[in-house]
Amino acid sequence: MAEVPVIVYTPESQFRSPRRLVRSMWRDLLASRELAWRLMVRDISARYRQSVLGILWAFLPPIATAVVFIVLNRAAVINVGTTDIPYPAFVMFGTVLWQLFTDSLNAPLKAVTANKSILAKINLPREAIILSAVGQVAFDFGIRLLILAGVYVIFRVPLTWGLLLAPFAILMLMLLGIMIGLLLTPLGVLYTDVAAALSIITSLWLFVTPVVYPPPEHGILSVLISLNPVSPLLVGARDLATRGTLPDAGPFAIVSGLTLLGLLVMWVLFRVSLPILIERMSA
Repeated sequence: MAEVPVIVYTPESQFRSPRRLVRSMWRDLLASRELAWRLMVRDISARYRQSVLGILWAFLPPIATAVVFIVLNRAAVINVGTTDIPYPAFVMFGTVLWQLFTDSLNAPLKAVTANKSILAKINLPREAIILSAVGQVAFDFGIRLLILAGVYVIFRVPLTWGLLLAPFAILMLMLLGIMIGLLLTPLGVLYTDVAAALSIITSLWLFVTPVVYPPPEHGILSVLISLNPVSPLLVGARDLATRGTLPDAGPFAIVSGLTLLGLLVMWVLFRVSLPILIERMSA
């Protein structure tokens, strides 16, 4: 029989032994795969089991947002300018990608909050909680791909070779949301104000992100969009999927690199801070 691994807990900071910290992170990540899958299946089943509309809730948020802006644009209430593809297709792509980002942003905090009792009572790889949340976000986005498939057919959006690179841009957009979510999770666990503020912030964030309008070239809005890390990833994913090009490759590459680096840093901080948070939650 295989020997049971011995884990020794000490009061010293994990940062004093970076090599041991990295090894434990990798070991726990591998050990959490099965548990993450079980938690994901449990949460998805529970979410839709007691719902009348069921899986339709995955479609409704982006569709409802897109319909509002399509109606406002056609009624000349707002003027979004010209787009390279029909505006309904443009805004549908934008809202689906924006929903992916907001789901990813909220996923870590929701997962940790929902599993407080498990974390306080059972010693398990904490990465499983985050991986299960990421799996749920990917599951919902996979369902929404049916919307985009319908957009390709109805509006005759051309298929290009750039479509093969679009999944990478979509992955970066999701990882950016996860990274920011991990940053906010420690505060969100301690203070419920964070979760309430997130809904307000993301509502305002939508309007400084080129989700329902093409990026302007001049003015204060152009400056805000250039400072917004979501903009190059969302615009890049949409352009690759619909036009087959990546006009702003420089900002896209910079934000993607910072996202991967930031995700690693947030993972370390999450591991270090979670034991303290669990102690506060169980007190």
